Amino acid sequence: MGVLSDLEPKNVFRFFEEITRIPHGSGNVEQISDYLAGFAKERKLFFLQDALKNIIIVKEATPGYEQEPAVILQGHMDMVAVKKPDCPIDMKNQGLRVAVDGDLVYAEGTSLGGDDGIAVAYSLALLDSDTVRHPKLEVVITVDEEVGMDGARGIDLSMLTGNRMINLDSEEEGIFLTSCAGGARVKCGLSLGGCQPADSTSIAYVITVGGLLGGHSGGEIHKERGNSNCIFGRLLSRLCGKMPVRLASVRGGLADNAIPRETAGVVVIAGKDREVFLSVLDRVEKEIRGELSGKDPGFYIKAAECEREGLACAGIEDTRRGAAFLCALPNGVQAMSADMPGLVETSLNMGILEYDGGMEKPGTADQAEFSTEKPGTVLVADFSVRSSIESAKHALIGKLQAVTELAGGTVTVTGDYPGWRFRKDSPLREKMVRIYREMYGREPRVEAIHAGLECGILGSKIPDLDCVSIGPDMQDIHTTEETLSISSTARVWEYLVCLLETKDGAD
Repeated sequence: MGVLSDLEPKNVFRFFEEITRIPHGSGNVEQISDYLAGFAKERKLFFLQDALKNIIIVKEATPGYEQEPAVILQGHMDMVAVKKPDCPIDMKNQGLRVAVDGDLVYAEGTSLGGDDGIAVAYSLALLDSDTVRHPKLEVVITVDEEVGMDGARGIDLSMLTGNRMINLDSEEEGIFLTSCAGGARVKCGLSLGGCQPADSTSIAYVITVGGLLGGHSGGEIHKERGNSNCIFGRLLSRLCGKMPVRLASVRGGLADNAIPRETAGVVVIAGKDREVFLSVLDRVEKEIRGELSGKDPGFYIKAAECEREGLACAGIEDTRRGAAFLCALPNGVQAMSADMPGLVETSLNMGILEYDGGMEKPGTADQAEFSTEKPGTVLVADFSVRSSIESAKHALIGKLQAVTELAGGTVTVTGDYPGWRFRKDSPLREKMVRIYREMYGREPRVEAIHAGLECGILGSKIPDLDCVSIGPDMQDIHTTEETLSISSTARVWEYLVCLLETKDGAD
């Protein structure tokens, strides 16, 4: 029996647990895609699996519902695969260890993948049911949403017959999303010149900036939590202002759209500067802890001596230039919406920071991993840029380009996707609001979101798309603290069933 086998609705949690047993981080979706294809084959349902591994599964209407408009159910099969430093799970080859704590499902030591495994589980449970009455269902499950919506961008939807779509990629019950920001991934690279070996009189330190809460850069950027990559850049700049410093390596963050929680870097200083070095670290830690009070109470900066032998570093002036570059790059909320109070209009997140000067041994107290397979001399900062205004998005990308080019670096923009515009006339939204009101005696909240959804891209492929995004309560998605509410999952399931079983115009 599975860990979730006693939870209701049973079929939803059965499929969800099966999904968690299959490695399905972004870029590692072949197994989960084949699982979905096998599901359709076993039930003799029409399906398409394209070269990207996107999946479309179709189930014809149940008797009496043949004349109802077809409904598209949509989500993505990939997850942001992150784990705690001491977690032994190989997320590329092993499944998750799901567990239950009261009303919450979580994964031990890793992210849970409720975003968007629950969409897949809901869809499979509906396709598998012989009791739920429904119109024709066209289930669209895309790949690699979390790394640029590549699946949505490449999928062919010309065979679909419906234009009403329920996107199941939201994380708060009772909120109906009807528009979202557009975005892009921007990679800023700055060469730090030729690497130099550490000399025999120097000391090497591994610095770890950590203890931060992190979170989704779309849903939680407004909370102004600390970004470990930005903090590391700030600390490096302060150190460079006090003594000669050489950067050997740095690794921070796991995804451009996740606010980084931990960044670890190795620096080399002269032995005589040890006391000044430790004093600067202590001072900066106290300053930032005061700034983040109430936002990131667990924040810390740690430093430990590490092996100097085998290190290769950027030069002193190149390190100073790299630190200045990191401090100059914008991050966080750039503008709030004037039309929708409380909604972030434009933002960016430095989700990944990388530099490898040729380190041969990690030598870190926290067991941070520094890859030596492809040593490079380019400092890379990877951003997720978002805006509900297309011109503002491109202006912010232009700012990143300007700062990087002034520093002598280069910029690559990928995964540029459009926003999802609010539809004034929406029969689907009106029906969904009415049924929610009848079921729960209150109005749902109809909102826009700053996070990116695939609806904008898919809307460019489906004529006259009428779309609403919903989902159960989830917290801390894209982090190792991610949770999924059991009771909320059940309520959203009941709502979905009622929505599908209610014919258009029914009272």
